[in-house]
This record gives sequence, structure tokens and C-alpha cells, in this order.
Amino acid sequence: MLGPFLLATAMTSTPSSPTLAQFEAVLARHDSATLALEEWCALRGLAAPASITARSTPESDIPASDSLRAHLAPTADETIALRHVELRCGATILSVAWNWYVPQRLTPDMNTILATTDRPFGKVVAPLSFRREPIERVLGPADNCPVDTISTHRARLILPDGRPFSYLVECYTPANLAPAPQDAMPPGSSA
Repeated sequence: MLGPFLLATAMTSTPSSPTLAQFEAVLARHDSATLALEEWCALRGLAAPASITARSTPESDIPASDSLRAHLAPTADETIALRHVELRCGATILSVAWNWYVPQRLTPDMNTILATTDRPFGKVVAPLSFRREPIERVLGPADNCPVDTISTHRARLILPDGRPFSYLVECYTPANLAPAPQDAMPPGSSA
């Protein structure tokens, strides 16, 4: 939880830095965090093109808890896989994400892409026409998020037939509220 001073600081806008409320509004517009972060990256001018990549991090073997299993409701012949990534726009890390998912509810091609590329989960599974079901939003870090996390989101991704296939913990970094690269340059300087 952010202390009163940090929360007030995070919610104060300056010409060169956005507010947490502005960032959260962009996240709320999308079922896919990947698409939301791409929009945010473009709005902030963090990279050209404004494209999100998923860099795998060394996986802490965090098994699916009973609570998490209840959220995904796997059948006896289904497994739960974990994908732990940093979502980046250019070199800027915007999110550290934990994604437990049921591989049997994805296509074989999707599972191969997730295992062998830096494509974000949301882009890979977009053809499934999923919807996002928010579970909880916490200001600051929660679960296994880094200590400087500005906002933590928990959500499920749901197939059109109502079956959940992914449980997410998304840890959004302070880089989302930092001055944009062009705003950080001293006046009169050029790139």
C-alpha cells in the first residue's frame, strides 16, 4: 500500500509526468494488458514503434495454490502452466507479470509461440476473443511484486464459453509514471 505522501505524489500530474489515475484509465479500457501498455507506450513516446515484448524472467517455481486452481477450475486431465515475464516497451520495463494458464484451453500453435518467443500472452491469445474479469487492484506491491510496484492487478481471462483460462498478477512499475524521454531532456537540447 502506498503511504499518504507517495499516493499524493503518484496522483499529482505535471506537464512531463502522468498521474496514476491516467495510467489506470488506459488499463481499464482494455481486456488485454498488452494492448493497454502499447497504447500507454505510444501516448508517452517511450519507443518507436510502441510495441510490447515479453521477456521471460527466471521462473520461481510457484505452484498453483488451491485458491488459484479454484479460479481456473481445471479438469482432471488439464494442467496449469506458469509464464513469468517483464513486459517492455523498448528498453523500459512497464510490468512484471505472473500468468498461470491452462495450456489445454489454448491451441497447440499458441502454446508453441508462448514457449519459444517474446510475444506477449495477450497478443498470442487474442484470437480467442477473451474478456478480462478484474479480481482486485491494489495500490503498491502485492503478492510477489517488486517493492517499487505502483499498482498490482489480479484478473482472470475468460473464453467466450465462460471458461477461465488464465489467472494474472500484474505488477506495474514506476517507469509508467516517469517523465517521458523527450520530457526528461534539458530545454534547448536536441536528440
